[in-house]
Amino acid sequence: MEGNGGTVCVTGGTGFIASWLIMRLLEHGYSVRTTVRPDPDGKRDTSFLKNLPGASERLQILTADLSDPESFSPAIEGCVGVFHVATPVDFEDREPEPVVTKRSIDGALGILRACLNSKTVKRVVYTSSAAAIQYNNSGADILDEDSWSNVESIREMTRIGASYAISKTLTEKAVLEFGEQHGLEVVTVVPTFVHGPFICPKFAGSVRISLALVLGNAIREKISYDKYK
Repeated sequence: MEGNGGTVCVTGGTGFIASWLIMRLLEHGYSVRTTVRPDPDGKRDTSFLKNLPGASERLQILTADLSDPESFSPAIEGCVGVFHVATPVDFEDREPEPVVTKRSIDGALGILRACLNSKTVKRVVYTSSAAAIQYNNSGADILDEDSWSNVESIREMTRIGASYAISKTLTEKAVLEFGEQHGLEVVTVVPTFVHGPFICPKFAGSVRISLALVLGNAIREKISYDKYK
């Protein structure tokens, strides 16, 4: 049954931010469709989502993958809004940056096309990152919507998480351009480090990094503050 607020899609539902969005949307009377990556072995635990108040009546969990942008269409069809939170996260740079960036952009643009095709989506909210603005070499104390990380500068540096920063910068630019070209309302949100109580059982990467700065544990040896400031 559709909630009073209509139906909203949240991609990447098992993540820290997405799980909070799902909970709040259910609290406000929306029906929610969320996407999770394929799980051939059936090991992924989504019970923390299924047990949220209102989930049994108004939450659907569907499978979709950024590598297959069309796979998001069933989750988006008939929705009034979409929160695109899913993103490739590879702070250890295990994959080549162009591969990560292409997957991120192709997935995001595929989701936006599905929004256009639905004829029902009124607004798309894309979750970007502070990494898309902070490496801009400007030295400015205040950064705004005109501030962008310098992709070429990031590529020239040996920086942990470089592929993430580049992919978030170029993907945000791509989704805003798509929205302008096609008359689709696209809003981008730029979070910094993510903190706070957990809904999901997964230990968010930004929380690990932040705690390492306080505790001085082994993670700090791998990801230091100097590489992020």
